[in-house]
Amino acid sequence: MPSWTIAAVQMDCKLADKQANLERIKEHLCDAARRKAGLVVFPECALTGYCFESKEEAFPFAESLPGPSTQALASLCRQLDLWVVYGLLERDGERLFNSCALVGPEGFKAGYRKVHLPFLGVDRFTTPGDTPFAVHDLGGLRLGINICYDGSLPEPARVLALLGADLVVLPTNWPEGAWCSTQHVPAVRAMENHIYYAAVNRVGKERGFAFIGQSRIVDCNGKNLAYAERSGEAVIEATIDPAVAREKQVVIIPGQYEVNRIAGRRPEMYGPIVRHKE
Repeated sequence: MPSWTIAAVQMDCKLADKQANLERIKEHLCDAARRKAGLVVFPECALTGYCFESKEEAFPFAESLPGPSTQALASLCRQLDLWVVYGLLERDGERLFNSCALVGPEGFKAGYRKVHLPFLGVDRFTTPGDTPFAVHDLGGLRLGINICYDGSLPEPARVLALLGADLVVLPTNWPEGAWCSTQHVPAVRAMENHIYYAAVNRVGKERGFAFIGQSRIVDCNGKNLAYAERSGEAVIEATIDPAVAREKQVVIIPGQYEVNRIAGRRPEMYGPIVRHKE
């Protein structure tokens, strides 16, 4: 099973300037192709910006999936023979979603709508995601997508792991105050599911919010493979082996100290987790 080189683009984004952001995304894709990356991941709302003050302000910058940006990037992905995940605002009728698009050499593959919404930025006005978690085969790499606050709960990554994900990507807009998330979420989600995990944050300032970077790609034991500082834009990359993520039996000392956090589950004890809210 071949390994994959993953690139994470920690970039600033311009609020309500889709064309400028799209051009930056294209530039980074071309650079990633020179680095031999097979998958390139951008932050949450990389296409649109995040700190809108109302649904009415944000809605004109949303698009359908597939839509204009996926069409524009599909031809470049085909030319460069790579995949891209990037954040944007999605419209579906009158509903507004905080979404990610997955685009590859054959065009638009899938969208993901953020399931868990904090009371922050445009998420104050978006609709919670209503489509099931899904894993997408990129041709040897099984990919799952979450967005930002989804990573703060264990269930989304666990569901993706149970669906067979080798790698979960988490495009984020972590601002000041989210330091704990940048430091611990990627490692914990990776370790507890024995998967690779990539958290891709943005930098810069937007309407009084400073975004803190610290993007990272971690291995199945939660160890950093690549890490970006908080000071500015950066591109980090790492090579991952899907076969490692699929071997869930972790052997520390053969016959004496072995761990399998998937086989060791006790779903019959977890009823309160899926109990409906009152």
